Amino acid sequence: MEGRARGGAAPRTAMDYTLAALKLFGSQLSGSTTAPDSEGSSAALMLFNIRFQRAWIQGVIVHADYSTDDGTLFLDDGSSVTELLLQGDDAKGQPWRPGMYVLIIGAYIAPDGSRPTVKVHKIVDLSAQPNREVMWYMEVAEAYDFFYASAGSPS
Repeated sequence: MEGRARGGAAPRTAMDYTLAALKLFGSQLSGSTTAPDSEGSSAALMLFNIRFQRAWIQGVIVHADYSTDDGTLFLDDGSSVTELLLQGDDAKGQPWRPGMYVLIIGAYIAPDGSRPTVKVHKIVDLSAQPNREVMWYMEVAEAYDFFYASAGSPS
């Protein structure tokens, strides 16, 4: 969870890379809540009783705008449209175009408006992978079954 980068300096939260990036559909991000404070830990969110800061989502770029900041993309994963905030090298040369299928890992920013927002840390073009979308749906379902559904259940 990080402050918005628009309009000058924004508050930053240290990224805790010991927390996994949750494999999610964009629509699931709206179910997250602020994680309880814990001594020595960075600010984070909770989803499925799992503490997280970063989300891993995949989908089709439906809009690219390089006119402000480093660039903003809009990604449709079939469940919702997520706003993606690019940084530095990811926006150089404006390589990301509508129609591309991409993998995104980044800091989830609780939305100011109606759509979830992710500050991109990693973006990969998967357009050439023939089974990308089907495999992604299976990966999210598998992650839910193996990790998220049992996170709140006693073993």
